[in-house]
Amino acid sequence: MGRVGEFGRAVAFDMPGFGQADKPAGFDYTVEGYATFVAGALDQLGVERVHLVLHDFSGAFGMCWAAQHPDALQSAVLFNTGTWAHGRWHRMARLWRRPVVGELVMAAVNRPGWRRAMNAGPRPLPPAFVDRMYDDFDRGTRRAVLKLYRATPLPYPPASRWVARLADLDRPALIIWGADDPFLGTRRVEDLKEPFPSAGVTMLDGSGHFPYADNPEGAAEAAVPFLRSRRGAGTPA
Repeated sequence: MGRVGEFGRAVAFDMPGFGQADKPAGFDYTVEGYATFVAGALDQLGVERVHLVLHDFSGAFGMCWAAQHPDALQSAVLFNTGTWAHGRWHRMARLWRRPVVGELVMAAVNRPGWRRAMNAGPRPLPPAFVDRMYDDFDRGTRRAVLKLYRATPLPYPPASRWVARLADLDRPALIIWGADDPFLGTRRVEDLKEPFPSAGVTMLDGSGHFPYADNPEGAAEAAVPFLRSRRGAGTPA
């Protein structure tokens, strides 16, 4: 955020149900609901042209939004995510999707177990990063996760429409991939070439699911020049 902010406006906001955002029971915890929220947030912030930076589930939110707002999308950086048009859920997600079982799994999550799960990758994550995630993983977020995953089967039927729409646009994109992700296989990289056929790829060897956290320098060396080139070097911040 700091590096991109040197040459462009950099914006990040917590999504409903996550982080420090509100976690209302009545929010639409679906991919489409989050895409609608993104549209409203960008409108409130006065953002008209967007260079998306997406990771994990936000890939679905961002691609759904982008397919609905093609003129606003300028480019995309994709960290370890998918298209939602292929594949199957990982083991933990399959448990979350099961009634009662998901609630029991959520109730059993504690800080030591969280730390072990988050450090399943090839490199240890910064302890403060892991603890911040756990601190935000309160009862409201656990409910939001269950609602979201249960509303999103894989493959997700609407995703094929996003992919086709974005493929027609073929906006500039960069895929930055932690090559040793314990949750998502590298086959997802080729999947992401469907909505972004001209995308470049940077593989970060020895990095896991959170490459911007376990290898921040490598992630920045890939992402920042791409975003600078799209934003235009030397233009007012």
